[in-house]
Amino acid sequence: MNSMRAVQVVGYHDDLKMAEVPRPEATGPWDVVVRIGGAGVCRTDLHILEGQWAEKSQVHLPYTIGHENAGWVDEVGSAVSNVKPGDKVILHPLITCGLCRACRSGDDVHCENSRFPGIDTNGGYAEYLLTSARSVVKIDDALEPADVAALADAGLTAYHAAAKAAKRLTPRDTCVVIGAGGLGHIGIQVLKALTPARIVVVDRNPDALALATSIGADEGVLADGSQVERVLELTGGHGAEALIDFVGEGGATSEGVRMLRQAGDYYVVGYGENIDVPTIDIISTEINIIGNLVGSYNDLQDLMALAARGAVTLHTQKYALADFQQAISDLDAGKVRGRAILVP
Repeated sequence: MNSMRAVQVVGYHDDLKMAEVPRPEATGPWDVVVRIGGAGVCRTDLHILEGQWAEKSQVHLPYTIGHENAGWVDEVGSAVSNVKPGDKVILHPLITCGLCRACRSGDDVHCENSRFPGIDTNGGYAEYLLTSARSVVKIDDALEPADVAALADAGLTAYHAAAKAAKRLTPRDTCVVIGAGGLGHIGIQVLKALTPARIVVVDRNPDALALATSIGADEGVLADGSQVERVLELTGGHGAEALIDFVGEGGATSEGVRMLRQAGDYYVVGYGENIDVPTIDIISTEINIIGNLVGSYNDLQDLMALAARGAVTLHTQKYALADFQQAISDLDAGKVRGRAILVP
């Protein structure tokens, strides 16, 4: 039996464990088996270990996590014609049916029959991963799987929110970004590529702000308690037309709502706390609160086009697959600049 190493969730509030498990095979016509070249370590992985996804995902333990994956095609099913063994690919995080109403309209994120490797089925903290022909995006030869893996989900989520915001932003507008970490530093670059609006970044870490301004942010605001006042000052007292919140916990949402101007859009990306806004404040200012999950397959193609031309660069810290615990601990302790990547 062909086996491989995989890092598994064995219990909630327990440490992850390395295991030897059967290596996946392409048995269905649309199956694609990918040899993992890089798997991103995400805050959602911490939330999974805390049990936050247990009810939503209904996943059976033990299972392999990791939902930001890139690598090389290893084996394909009989009907697959868009990739062949050896091709360098990044994986759209969902395995989708292609037949439901959402898939037919290009909104595959809301597929009625989807599976989500790393969330509700085996993911990429492993040597190989099973996905489908619909989920693989060939990447430019100049790009390396370990360098772009986190664009599969962190990048795609950031792109999805930033592209939504960019549709409504004009040169006179301000877009505030809360959090210049793993997602934020990608969102800032996407905004820079897609909109002429002014980009104001709020973060509690001076290093993260330095990175933000070096990759295109117009202003960096230190989250030291005075950030709401600073943002209002920068916007003539009105607040920002759009705000993308990549944090979504630790009080970020109440501050974020106060940074918004009338009829402003609040894009929620990071999560962890409840949003508590009096309904009278929502109607009197006519603000919009917009949820953002991951982007579509087309969003990922667009993002990879930006990556291939150098408009979006992922800042990464790489770890061997066996050092998964160190990567998780570093992320939890806020020691990762950009994204942590496991390299099998």
